[in-house]
Amino acid sequence: MDIFVQTKNRFSRFLSAFFKKKRSRIGIYGPPNAGKTTLANRIARDWAGDAVGAVSEIPHETRRALRKQDLCISGANGHSITIDIVDTPGVTTKIDYKEFLEYGLDKEEAITRAREATEGVAEAMHWLREDIDGVVYMLDSTSDPFQQVNIMMIGIIESRKLPVIIAANKIDLPDAAPQKIRSAFPQHPVVPISCLEGKNIEELYEQMVHSFR
Repeated sequence: MDIFVQTKNRFSRFLSAFFKKKRSRIGIYGPPNAGKTTLANRIARDWAGDAVGAVSEIPHETRRALRKQDLCISGANGHSITIDIVDTPGVTTKIDYKEFLEYGLDKEEAITRAREATEGVAEAMHWLREDIDGVVYMLDSTSDPFQQVNIMMIGIIESRKLPVIIAANKIDLPDAAPQKIRSAFPQHPVVPISCLEGKNIEELYEQMVHSFR
């Protein structure tokens, strides 16, 4: 009887391990122009050799969630994670077509872009509610962190108890103040980085392996 029970338990553990979800879907969220796509592209190039999406100085260049699958990220301690990276549209509470006119777009293009960006924000929120297993929250370290945070997004993250890493981007700029982001979010790990120059990217990978395993 004992042998039967032991065999049954081993088989149950085998089935549990076999059907256990082995890949996490990690969403890169944050306000427009915080560096989300630049980070997604860097992660994809470092671990898969190609990019995720286009980067532009115009806000809301990413207007649909873009996904890169099966990225295996390794840490220095021998641990690794396999993830899908989801680059999401910039999450903001208001999108006005007039802001695009300042970048040389004509009115028709600006209206279309604003509509697509609004739809993209709704899609990003849907992904967060249903399909995201962890979040890299991108913030611009040259700006006030509280002016960048979307309260609705924070509420969804907290209600789902998702693991969060805050990436304080643009530390290559002279007015960067990542310590303000650390002070604003003491409950989460904060990694100061420069997506553009690659500063502290390895530290971010280590934190991702630790937080998203």
